[in-house]
This record gives sequence, C-alpha cells and structure tokens, in this order.
Amino acid sequence: MPSVARFANGQSVGIGSLPHRDEKAAAAFSIAEFDIATIPSLPTRSPAEGMIGQAIGGLPGVSFGQYGSFAVDPVGLVDEVPITTDLGADAFGGLRAFLDLAAAVHLDGAPVKWQFVGPVTLGTALQRAGLRNAAAFSIAAEAVRHHVSQISAAVAEVLPNSPQLMLLDEPRLVELMAPDFPIPPDVAVDLISTGMAAVGPGVAVGIHCCGPCDVATMLEAGPQVISIPLSEDLVEYAGYLGRFIQNGGVIAWGALPTGGPLPVKADRYWRQLSDVWCLLVERGIDPVMLRRQSLITPVCGLAHHQVSTARRVARLSADIGQRVKAQALTTRLALGA
Repeated sequence: MPSVARFANGQSVGIGSLPHRDEKAAAAFSIAEFDIATIPSLPTRSPAEGMIGQAIGGLPGVSFGQYGSFAVDPVGLVDEVPITTDLGADAFGGLRAFLDLAAAVHLDGAPVKWQFVGPVTLGTALQRAGLRNAAAFSIAAEAVRHHVSQISAAVAEVLPNSPQLMLLDEPRLVELMAPDFPIPPDVAVDLISTGMAAVGPGVAVGIHCCGPCDVATMLEAGPQVISIPLSEDLVEYAGYLGRFIQNGGVIAWGALPTGGPLPVKADRYWRQLSDVWCLLVERGIDPVMLRRQSLITPVCGLAHHQVSTARRVARLSADIGQRVKAQALTTRLALGA
C-alpha cells in the first residue's frame, strides 16, 4: 500500500467542488489556498462537471438535460457496455486547468489530492434513473474503475513525483443502513473497495462522506483515509477509529461547515475539534497519533458559495491546521516523544 505520510499533520485540503466559472482561476485557488493542492471540479462552470455528470458522460444511452439533469435509456445502457473516459471533454475542465498550471509552476513532487464519485452513489443515481439494481451498480462500478484509473494516470504523467490521494465521494452512505436501500452494506463495501483498487499503485485511497454515516462499515472497505464531518457522534466509533489510526490510517476532519451560517473565525470550530479529540483520547486513542494522522477540510464542496466565501473557508481550514500542528508538537514534547 502507498504511504499516506504526506497527507497528515493537520494539513488543510479541499473537498470537491469550487464556485469558479473560470477554470484557470479555480486552479490557482486550489494550489494557493490549501496546504495540499486539490484538483477542483467546477459544476457552476458546466453541469457536466457535476459529481454524477463526470461519471456518466462516457456511457452510451445517457442524455443530458438542463441544469445537470440526465436521462438513461435502459436499452442503450446495458451491462458490459464499452466505457470511455475523455479527459478533453467539458466534464474535466477543472482537471485540465489544474494540470496545466501545476506543470507551469513546477508543482511536481508536492502532494496532490483529488476525488471522484463512488460506485454506491453513482449506482444509486442510475437505479433512480430507471435501471434495475444489478445493472445500475455493475455499470457504476465499472465506470468508476475506468474513470479513476485514467485520471490517476493523467495526474502521474504531469506530476510523476507527486504523491496522490484519491477519495471516492460517497454521500449516499448516509442512507446505507436504511432497510429500503437498494443494496446491502456488504455489497456496498465490496463496490467501494474495488473502486479504490483501480488506481495506480502509488496512489493513496480513501472515502469521503459529507453526512453522518456508519463509520464501521466505511472502514470495512479498507481506506487509508476517511473524510467525515466533525461530530461528537464519532465518539461512538472510538474503538474503530483508534484501530484505524494505529494501523496508519488518516482522518480528514470536516471541521468547517459549508451549509447554514458560514464561519467568520476559526476559534469556535477549533474548540469543537479539540472537544471531540479530548473525548476520543478519554476512550483510549493516542493523542499524538490522533493529531499527527489528521487532515483539516471543509465539510463539503463549496460550489454553491461565492469565491470570496470559499477563500475564507479555505483559509480558516488552514488556520485550524496550524493549530493542530502546534498542539501536536506541544503534546509530543509533553510526553517526551
């Protein structure tokens, strides 16, 4: 497994989408505003860059409507259809602009993070669009595997010395334990695991979910990084999280809200993070490893906000990250580490 050591120590990292309509400006933002350069998606620039749109653009039998809507022809879209990934298409404008700028500013060697819709969320979208369960999730799994393998190869071609972190974006995990969810949890775990396995051998892999989900099930898929919203409810999973960290896993803490009233200062959210960490330490998690094996993120993407708001959230994430680094150093010194 590739090392996740370059993706830790309280560094700030972006989550998914940005509000920019100019892909070059978005690329500059993604490199400058986060500690770890984060490849953006830009659904405001084009609906094709939406989470589902990126994944289904290369599927036959799919047609697009206005505002990101799509329709599926169950006859044209069947299992074992050939899937293509056109990184020159409108769906990947943010990726292309990022790679162009990364090459121009000699970013090679610096860590890079990107994400793509996961097979459970994509399969659910296809199922709700009219496909039968088996076909929807089989096609979703193949599409995700094909697309992420092509993206990781494209990033490696431009930035051959840069460690990559790929997160599968799985918002539908919040519904996974509901009795009417279209697939059982063990099938979902297998789908996500095979999706993560599709990238190159040097790519660190993980799962992002922007809502409350069953962390134990998420961890069964074998991620190296989990990206989850900060909540006191996570204390219930202290045993799972402790083992995950002991085994080298990294937690990306969604410490900055992206819905409702948005933060102006970092103090409140730093206290909330510290309070949850104190509770986890009381449950037996090592305080040094907890801080060292962490990333700081917004809870979700920022596409629905102004660019100025996105910049403020990114900088507050970096502010909290600096506090994590300072506290980690103090903790190590106090423990004689």
